Amino acid sequence: MSERKLLEGVKIVELATFIAVPSATRMLADMGAEVIKIEGAKGDNLRWTAPTEGRPQDHNENTTFDLENANKMSLGLDMKSPGGRKILFQLLEKADIFVTNWRPQALERAKLSYADLKTVFPKLVYANATGYGEKGPDKDLPGFDYTAFFARGGMLGTLYQKGTVPMNVVPGLGDHQCGMMLAAGILAAYINAQRTGKGEKVSTNLLHTAIYTQGIMIQGAQYTDYGQVYPIDRRETISPFIVAYKTKDNRFIQICMPVYDAYYPTFMKCIGREDLAEDERYTKMEVVAKHKRSPELYDILWDAFQTKTVKEWAEIFTAHDIPFSIAQTWEEILEDKQAWAVDSFYKMQYPNGNNRTLVRIPIDFEEMGLPEYKQAPLVGGDNYKILGSLGYTKEQIDEMIANKEVCAWK
Repeated sequence: MSERKLLEGVKIVELATFIAVPSATRMLADMGAEVIKIEGAKGDNLRWTAPTEGRPQDHNENTTFDLENANKMSLGLDMKSPGGRKILFQLLEKADIFVTNWRPQALERAKLSYADLKTVFPKLVYANATGYGEKGPDKDLPGFDYTAFFARGGMLGTLYQKGTVPMNVVPGLGDHQCGMMLAAGILAAYINAQRTGKGEKVSTNLLHTAIYTQGIMIQGAQYTDYGQVYPIDRRETISPFIVAYKTKDNRFIQICMPVYDAYYPTFMKCIGREDLAEDERYTKMEVVAKHKRSPELYDILWDAFQTKTVKEWAEIFTAHDIPFSIAQTWEEILEDKQAWAVDSFYKMQYPNGNNRTLVRIPIDFEEMGLPEYKQAPLVGGDNYKILGSLGYTKEQIDEMIANKEVCAWK
């Protein structure tokens, strides 16, 4: 295992809140980059979301904030003050990468746009993510993954059972995908900057990320004379071999056999319908689709699944190499042996004595090994260390704190 981290020596300045951009820099921090997160006196808004996630509001035990900001340092700055702005530019002089999620109009007002910074810091990689992008009529709209990703991006309007209501969504799902896109772009731009000495601007947005994520089906929607228009009734889906079914004990199992014809005879025997294993009404997907027999086959499977428990079905399908998975709850995932085996989780002991399971970034490096998981600091937790590296004395830092140009939580 290498003692040196892959991005050791890379310096990143983060001026961002909530999830998408901070999740990107969290990935880079895990790889060894030094990430300085700049926050105002009230802190990143993500520090205050616990009640909506079913957690107690405790700044000393904030699992969500740690998920997006572990392994970073925090500097508390009043960005509207001359001293705060001066410190930001001093940091950028030493930085390799600057990341933000401020909207275009806010960056222009603060003179922190790419156009403003690229002449001063020509080698700097400038990265940002927004809800709707930086062009077009809606570029200045506020964007969260609930709105820009799930709703505007097409998921809520299509991926639900026809005749019911859109799915319940949860925070971070779209943000994390957007963050992964941003991290990939940042690394490419950084490599180019090291080779050429020239910086680059990297940007992505939640809307485009949602469109890319569903690219297969969005492209397919152009063929209006074929397929089904979503939302659909799951009972009438083209193939009943890619649907979730309810078991005897009211659990759901998702099966996935996209090559219908190859799996059909074995699967029918698995569910106790040997009588249909060679029934020509159902053996070929082409015939099923042509004669619109999916609903009747769906009913056959639905009835069969309700004859056994989820545990019984799992044993049968595993024995016959049928692709399936039990629809687990979050509580079950926390105890999933396979998830633990692939290092999905980390046990964090908080200052209050509580031990909590935290989720790791899903990227593994053989030589570097697993990264540390350092709890995210409170606002301004690294003020003295960061400002000291810029040449400020303790007395100067104390004075800036007294003048509220620099801030910190106690």
